[in-house]
Amino acid sequence: MRSSLPLCAQRRLALACALGASTLALVPVTAQAQSSKTTAVVGMVLEPPGLDPTVAPAAAIGEIVHLNVLEGLTKINVDGQISPLLAERWSMEPDGKSYTFTLRKGVKFHDGEAFDAADVKFTVERAKAEGSTNKAKKALFDNISSISTPDPHTVIFTLNNPDGNFLFRLGENPAVMLDAKSAAGTAQRPIGTGPFKFEDWKKGNAVVLGRFDGYRTASAVKLKKITFRFISDPAAQVAALLAGDVDGFPRGLANQSLKQFQADARFSVTMGATAGKGIMAINNKRKPFDDVRVRRALAHAIDRKAFIDGVLDGKAVAIGSHFAPTDAGYVDLTGVTPYDPDKARALLKEAGVQTPLQVTLTLPPPQYARQGGEVLAAQLAKVGIQAKIENVEWAQWLSGAFKGQFDLTVINHVEPLDYMVYTDPKYYYGYDSKTFRDLAAKHAASTNAKERSSLFAQLQKQLAADAVNVYIFNPQQAAVAKKGLKGLWHNSPIFANDMAAVSWQ
Repeated sequence: MRSSLPLCAQRRLALACALGASTLALVPVTAQAQSSKTTAVVGMVLEPPGLDPTVAPAAAIGEIVHLNVLEGLTKINVDGQISPLLAERWSMEPDGKSYTFTLRKGVKFHDGEAFDAADVKFTVERAKAEGSTNKAKKALFDNISSISTPDPHTVIFTLNNPDGNFLFRLGENPAVMLDAKSAAGTAQRPIGTGPFKFEDWKKGNAVVLGRFDGYRTASAVKLKKITFRFISDPAAQVAALLAGDVDGFPRGLANQSLKQFQADARFSVTMGATAGKGIMAINNKRKPFDDVRVRRALAHAIDRKAFIDGVLDGKAVAIGSHFAPTDAGYVDLTGVTPYDPDKARALLKEAGVQTPLQVTLTLPPPQYARQGGEVLAAQLAKVGIQAKIENVEWAQWLSGAFKGQFDLTVINHVEPLDYMVYTDPKYYYGYDSKTFRDLAAKHAASTNAKERSSLFAQLQKQLAADAVNVYIFNPQQAAVAKKGLKGLWHNSPIFANDMAAVSWQ
């Protein structure tokens, strides 16, 4: 808060006026100094397990490397619109099953290797290969029946089925382009075509990127150095911002701390939308969760509004399926399994479940999971489900829960339009539905807008009816930054930080 002095009063007249004059004199100097800054420290909640988004699923990878170090053929912008990136332009055949891309000329990787059609072919074939762990393998790459390269700057994709989301999926981080000579080392030292190059990774602390002066529009990139610093503890996040150790948190800051920064003239707080789906995931393969009545009981036991108000400070929207309100064609299905503890108890009894039912609730580090897990456990207890809380670190979650070793867990799926994971029975919650797979196949193959819209709604309704998971919230995004740091994304159509657009003013 600013102190209040009587305006030029009595003995303090000269001092007050002198202070006012000196303050005014300092303003342009401060602004000039800030605008000349060429470094920024960005706060992140989670440290990624590696830096290759084409082999690992963690969203934190894309927050560092996507659009900064590694680039794709297309770019998803902060408003969700698609624009050219490594591809200069493209065309689509009328049947929607063939795309021709013209690549930019003169593009170089950070090690000096030229980017051309051979790199696109290598990247796609690597992602399609047997044993690939690319998280977009099923949704994107398996649908590419062939890729041809008639010349170094032309790539032709032929698809098995039309995909209205094809250009969008090419702009997500699993589709970034790599060079065959350096791809194997990407997880520890990524080499891409982006405006920044990898410099250092101090494990447990930070990743440092430096401006790539060989970038095609390097003169437009204002920052010379970016440090992504990992701070998972909410109190430590606030302290780092207040101390000036971190310049901004694009996302992930605890909602309860936002009022403090909104009231502080040194900071700006911008609210935006995300594609996130916050869920209590259920292991559909484990008894008694293989019974839809039990899964519906779990859904009826959870008070979405109480969770959103108590854990997220009201800064989220309730959802009833694995789709976000930002998705075109979104259907509000929260009414399918409304909060109804009596209904939950009745369903458990109907399914023959003896209460109290003992389960384990595995919680990764984010605040929505750790604090949210306590809220969920309390709500489950009211219907006879005793949830033992198991707190794990991110790496443990990826090697345990994400591999199907869990009962219940809490996670925010941030990838947009990622409903195709439900067509994979091997995905960590083990949903195996021919009905859903058939709907997804019909939707992918359809070129009729009306039919696609109808099928999109049916996909949402099928997941809600099957209560595959307990769908709870679509979070808002709060970007907090020092005044003068401009360009941080206020929306997250994908989890990325386009640092080439960031500068001090």
